[in-house]
Amino acid sequence: QVQLVESGGGLVQPGGSLRLSCAASGFNISSYTMSWYRQAPGKERELVASVTRFGGSTNYADSVKGRFTISRDNAKNTVYLQMNSLKPEDTAVYYCYGVRIWPQRSAYWGQGTQVTVSS
Repeated sequence: QVQLVESGGGLVQPGGSLRLSCAASGFNISSYTMSWYRQAPGKERELVASVTRFGGSTNYADSVKGRFTISRDNAKNTVYLQMNSLKPEDTAVYYCYGVRIWPQRSAYWGQGTQVTVSS
């Protein structure tokens, strides 16, 4: 069974930190570009960060640059998102996403984990 399971969300005060994890099962993430997306209430889902297959290249939304860091451990089949200096506007459900194009396109979403930044 193919699954992406996020964990590590919760309630944190402004300025605090959280580390999200995304554990994959049923497929090998080393063939996939992995990303974190988020969706706040009443807003569209947006890309937060992505990392290429072996971590050689990362990409971040302007709103999180310098505060968030995406990483991956292919041996553990897990992707991480370290979130520092959190702001109330970071409040959202965070989703893990994996996609590959070759040899055939396939993509998977996790179920999401809630992050709430509030005092």
